[in-house]
Parts: sequence; structure tokens; C-alpha cells
Amino acid sequence: MRELTYFIAATLDGYIADPSGGDPTDVSPGGFFLSQGDHSAPLISAYPETLPGAVRELLGLDAPNTVFDTVLMGRKSWELGKALGSTNSYPRLRNYVFSRTLTESTDPTVEFVSTDPVAKVRELKQEDGLGIWLCGGGGLAETLWPEIDRLVIKVNPVVIGAGIKLFDGADFAVRRLELTDHQVYQSGVAVLTYRKA
Repeated sequence: MRELTYFIAATLDGYIADPSGGDPTDVSPGGFFLSQGDHSAPLISAYPETLPGAVRELLGLDAPNTVFDTVLMGRKSWELGKALGSTNSYPRLRNYVFSRTLTESTDPTVEFVSTDPVAKVRELKQEDGLGIWLCGGGGLAETLWPEIDRLVIKVNPVVIGAGIKLFDGADFAVRRLELTDHQVYQSGVAVLTYRKA
């Protein structure tokens, strides 16, 4: 059975985006996540499929998928890529966008899902293939918590005070996780890998 991994960048205070939900990379206006530093090469090597297609082309990176062959995201995460001119930011992955408002994709390589996200993930887990990557957002992560097998957080050395939380939902529940791996880089980025306890 395939696993669902929530692989995401976050601030020290647990946010994955600012209150506007804009792109938080260091190259965007007001961005705060570090895309360059000694953490970059190891992450690119370990997870090449998590780089957007445009970035892969820019880097001349033709590495095969190593961990994931499917990506899941909420509508707002998908719209970030669309605003930059891409209806499919991850062309080497099967793309599923979860939305209650958008039901049809103009891009045949992107499937919109308006039904129950948990049921869809359970269906995808039964298929053959590599892992499934949940790339955002916080509301979708909250909904999919029962199906998340692994959590890989790229903790950035910044505090923003408000924004979209790692798990952005109305109900709070204590969740126990077991740390299975960690890497700390001179850039200040720490990559923490957890499994459910």
C-alpha cells in the first residue's frame, strides 16, 4: 500500500504561508522561506520530483522520481502555480486538486476532486506506484490527517506570527508523532521527519 507524506516548508511558529496565502519562497515579494543554502542540494537530491517543472528546467534537472509519483493540493495551493502561468506545476506527477468550488480542469493533466478527500486518498493508496505527496494547504492537511503516514517538515529560521497553519482546522486534537530522522543545516533550516506514534 502506498503512503501519504505531508512534505512541507514551515516557519518556527508553525505557519506554511502568510495570511494572504501567497508564495512564501525567498524570491517572491515578502517571501520568507529559504530556497538557497546548504539544505538545497540534499533536498533536491532526495526529492527531485517536488521541484516545480519550471525550476527543474532552469536547473537542467532530469532526475527520475524517487519518492512520489502523485501530488495532492488544495485549490489555493494550485492557484499559486496558476498565477505564475502554470496549470500543472508538477508535470512529472499525477496531479489532484481538491476543491469544493472548482470541479473541472482546463488542463487534462490535472484532475479536480470535489468529493471526500479521505475517500479519494484511500482509493489512491490501493493503487500501485510510488508515494503520494501532500504539498498543501493546511486545511486539506487537517482533513487528511487520518490518512497521513509521514510528515516531513522543512523548518525555516523565521517567525511570522500569523498565517496559514501547518494543520489549519477548527478542531484541535493532540497528535503524537515519532521523530524518525532529522537534518540540521548551516542555513538554519532543519528537516524533521515524523511518523504517527
